[in-house]
Amino acid sequence: MILHEIETVSRTQMERLQLERLQRVAHVVYNHVPFYREHFDKRQLKPEDIKSLSDIKMLPLTTKKDLRDHYPFGLFAVKREEMVRVHASSGTSGKPTVVGYTQNDIHMWGDIVARSIAMAGGRPGEVLHNAYGYGLFTGGLGLHYGSEKLGMITVPVSGGNMSRQITLIEDFKPTVICGTPSYILNLAETMEAEGKDPSILSLQYGIFGAEPWSNSMRVTLEEKLGIKACDIYGLSEVIGPGVAMECHEAQEGLHIAEDHFLVEVIHPDTLEPLPEGEVGELVFTSLTKEAFPIIRYRTGDIASIQHGKCSCGRTTVKMSRVKGRVDDMLIIRGVNVFPSEMEHFLLQVGELAPHYQVHLKKKGALDLVELQVEITDEFYRKVSKDIQHEKINELEAKVKGLMKDHCYVSMDIKVRPPKEIPRSEGKAIRIVDLREEPMLQ
Repeated sequence: MILHEIETVSRTQMERLQLERLQRVAHVVYNHVPFYREHFDKRQLKPEDIKSLSDIKMLPLTTKKDLRDHYPFGLFAVKREEMVRVHASSGTSGKPTVVGYTQNDIHMWGDIVARSIAMAGGRPGEVLHNAYGYGLFTGGLGLHYGSEKLGMITVPVSGGNMSRQITLIEDFKPTVICGTPSYILNLAETMEAEGKDPSILSLQYGIFGAEPWSNSMRVTLEEKLGIKACDIYGLSEVIGPGVAMECHEAQEGLHIAEDHFLVEVIHPDTLEPLPEGEVGELVFTSLTKEAFPIIRYRTGDIASIQHGKCSCGRTTVKMSRVKGRVDDMLIIRGVNVFPSEMEHFLLQVGELAPHYQVHLKKKGALDLVELQVEITDEFYRKVSKDIQHEKINELEAKVKGLMKDHCYVSMDIKVRPPKEIPRSEGKAIRIVDLREEPMLQ
């Protein structure tokens, strides 16, 4: 077990360090980011008014819209000459959100991710297979620098080219694999389709994230690959991957790198702080970033936090696995439901493959929801053609009942043949909106 000293300090020591760093970052953003200075002045606040961690509630919340409104470099706290890299979101719903890094930021980020990889079971001298996408997306380079900082032999495969991925895993014999859970599942199923057993590979640990995934998906990945699957959390606006990481010993919540990030949980509608253990929207303040410090950033991710010493020996606060995103939440006839909640129960149906999509449709003035699922090859082969229609109807009724009993929603179910639901080449597409106008939230 590799434990970093800062991960085992007392709550008093951690909070003292956080306050010192919060006070420093408040001075930085007030003096160097006009956006924050304006918000401080509107509240008649000065950085020196921050006397305790609870005073953070006086500071403004930052949203993704704020980043887009100041595109591309309006929220940076350093001159361009001091920066060495930028990353950005895909920008599929408008201008991308752009974030920057100084050389110190890159070193610090590498340290954070190295701690994360060690937490998940990675060790110096072993091989790490990195199937996260490289480029403006922070996943690939974030895990890459952390792996090298830990002293692992890093294979920068990125995504795509499934046959090459499999060949490199077989030949290089990595112990750790990184990627989105849907993509790694696709990799395992591709191997099975080729008559290979992915569970006998050299892999021991998986570091999966960048999309919400259920515990049932974890079980599926662990069984198929013969590994321990650990959840990693991060977002480019805060730094990238490494904000929080699940330890392989407990696999019960993700340890937040509290020396670098201060976490809050708020009600997504009222914006009021929520107590420990209650589920709400995660809000992060970066405490050590130079180029792009951010104050009280609303992540849109739904989770809870919990203090206490972990069985792995770490004392850092844990966040629960992300339940979903505020903007991914579906409101179906007045009931709130996240795709990951559906996934949890769908993966318990033996006749179904671990692939699904939620299709949003329009019929007149009504919004319709259709859950598309896919049967396994085994089920398809086992059921003779003359009773196949009957069995499909029974399966649709079974899934409809599961959604009604456990997610409390009624929806249309469409069972599709094997391999008909698109496979992930990066992040899985779980919601397909086929309406002219978005569903009202």
